[in-house]
Amino acid sequence: MDKIKIHDKTFVPYLKNEELQEAIRDLAHKVYEDYKDEVPIFVGVLNGVIMFFTDFLKHYPGHCEIAFIQMSSYHGGLQSAGIVYKKMELTKNVEGRHIILMEDIVDTGNTIESLFEYFKNTQRPKSLKVASLLLKPDVFKKDFKIDYVAKEIPNKFVLGYGLDYDELGRNLPDLYQLEDGRINH
Repeated sequence: MDKIKIHDKTFVPYLKNEELQEAIRDLAHKVYEDYKDEVPIFVGVLNGVIMFFTDFLKHYPGHCEIAFIQMSSYHGGLQSAGIVYKKMELTKNVEGRHIILMEDIVDTGNTIESLFEYFKNTQRPKSLKVASLLLKPDVFKKDFKIDYVAKEIPNKFVLGYGLDYDELGRNLPDLYQLEDGRINH
């Protein structure tokens, strides 16, 4: 893994795909232990979740269903705009079902908070939990729990493995961090 340049920023290697796969496999088995007698619906929050979502499903040993929704709080920059927009409707009826929201990264928690409100107020699931590939505990200050986390990371901007910087870098198999410091939220 070498440094890479995307647009005007330089990113340095952070986590190799093998490390990500191990963390995802462990996470999938933890979720399975809680839902082995159920058929949960995994709801992928597009777009960044796509690689994590598909790899998680490969490691999940039980029965499950899938759906997608698209939200956004980033608008091409390095930090959340603070306002969350629903860009695409939920692709499946989930009323009365066990829902696990699948996120690529939780930093401020604004997107997940909006999703909780949306699901509780309009979808009425039997249960609602969150599984995230990455969590930035230094900036997550919400009063709810992220139920399943594969990796906690420092408050640096990351890309690769589904995450982008201004729409580029999603296809990188490894995870990279911004070279020149922390992002202020």
